[in-house]
Amino acid sequence: MSDIHIRIEGRAGRITLTREKALNALSYDMCLAIDAALRDWATDDSVALVILDAAGDKAFCAGGDIAELYETGTKGDFAYGRNFWRDEYRMNARIFEYPKPVVSFLQGFTMGGGVGIGCHGTHRIVCESSKISMPECGIGLVPDVGGSLLLALAPGRLGEYLGTTGHRMGAADAILAGFADHFIPQAQWPGLIADLQRTGDLNLLAQMAETPPEGQLEAMRAEIDACFAGETLADILTVLTARDDAFARSTLKTLSRHAPLSLACTVEMVHRLRATNTTMRRALDLEYRFTHRAMEQGDLLEGVRALIIDKDKSPKWQYAEAPVPAVAVSQMLMPLGPDALTFEEEE
Repeated sequence: MSDIHIRIEGRAGRITLTREKALNALSYDMCLAIDAALRDWATDDSVALVILDAAGDKAFCAGGDIAELYETGTKGDFAYGRNFWRDEYRMNARIFEYPKPVVSFLQGFTMGGGVGIGCHGTHRIVCESSKISMPECGIGLVPDVGGSLLLALAPGRLGEYLGTTGHRMGAADAILAGFADHFIPQAQWPGLIADLQRTGDLNLLAQMAETPPEGQLEAMRAEIDACFAGETLADILTVLTARDDAFARSTLKTLSRHAPLSLACTVEMVHRLRATNTTMRRALDLEYRFTHRAMEQGDLLEGVRALIIDKDKSPKWQYAEAPVPAVAVSQMLMPLGPDALTFEEEE
């Protein structure tokens, strides 16, 4: 497949995203190819570790390819999207639960679906250009591909902030929030990958790690924790409105561009996952409840239309003029019954 290069080199299973002109956006076929390779290598004794990387300097993976989702969804065909998300989430779980080390190299943009590939392995490497984010609320989705689990596990209220605003994290911020492990300058990556392939020695990663350039989130922690401690989206918006300082005004401006239903569900999802002894599978199950309904009941099609297809940047969101009712959140996140996400051994 021209969009992805899968092979074994030395002791490493290698997966390189090669869809450079599309910022390595993840297609359905790429998702299935990654899952098949991981399945094969899990019991292959010649593969000691898996290395995930991508061509080009601009992006590891800027998200999922949503053009096909939009085209099918606008015709009333919701099955394509539901199947894509189901199989993608199973692949995300496979990376998170993989029996061998998974090392990912995350240059440039790692957004949405890219987080699902690159941020669930055992060793996640960032560099000077890394920009990691979960921007789904901007198109009427919620942070998915297992990203909701990372948000729930982030320190303080960073999860609510990152999930609702889509804030782009540099290297230091990604490490602080739990989306990455080591900062290694990108110029050193080719030699490091060659050494990993030859030796399989994961100690090389910590040995080569450096202190990243200063990030933004650490200095913002107190404000984020104060503003995003509310039980619901409405509580958060009330606090931000009352503060009327530079941070609050900037944050409110960002949130005003995003889908209210998605924002409210994101806050609820992070709280539910944080309140339990949660697992990746529980997070993916909760995400799938929303994405399964996102085209039919949510704002996804309108969000994609406004931001990506027509590019008028004027989406007509549900609940744009009034608070999101609690029942609307419950309806998006209620169990799917026979349509619920399943994993191999459950089927």
